[in-house]
Amino acid sequence: MTATTRIARKHPDELIVGLVSVSDRASSGTYQDLGLPALREWLGGALASPWQAVDRLIPDEPARISETLIELVDGCGCDLVLTTGGTGPARRDVTPEATLAVGTKEMPGFGEQMRQISLRFVPTAILSRQVAVIRETPAHAALIVNLPGQPKSIRETLEGLKGEDGAVLVPGIFAAIPYCIDLIGGPYAETRPEVIAAFRPKSARRAPQA
Repeated sequence: MTATTRIARKHPDELIVGLVSVSDRASSGTYQDLGLPALREWLGGALASPWQAVDRLIPDEPARISETLIELVDGCGCDLVLTTGGTGPARRDVTPEATLAVGTKEMPGFGEQMRQISLRFVPTAILSRQVAVIRETPAHAALIVNLPGQPKSIRETLEGLKGEDGAVLVPGIFAAIPYCIDLIGGPYAETRPEVIAAFRPKSARRAPQA
């Protein structure tokens, strides 16, 4: 793997996000990738604080996936990496294994919650194998989360489900991500509460800026 330039933050609290779409067909140009645009669109609507993304479109190859995750965390300095695709039971679905191979801590609650959300729609959600890990090095740490492959499912798992009155029925996983990034030494990311309200204990919240 060639050397990677570390991404420079334009603001101390700018969140650096790695976005990885895992697909044999999209990476070969057989069809247009939908995962990366869906992730960028959702993050653009949800994040209220500065952020920038680094995109990767790669095939379903375990070594390539692991190498890409290491590059984004150790090389680019991403605080958060979101992958989409390759999490089912098919033989070429190897994203969870490649993710676990580079993690230093597994975060099983993310996968559990994503399956709970998807089970509201289809019983085959139990076939989803999304995982999340923290990758730590002496100088840096990042959260890596596997997401589903479909844009609609990406939005549902990140944002959660709301009733007609706007009340949260099932929390989305992104509600927990900013505080997780706080705990591993990353920037203080803020969200737009009308999209997803980030949860932090009172002791971890910053006072509103004047």
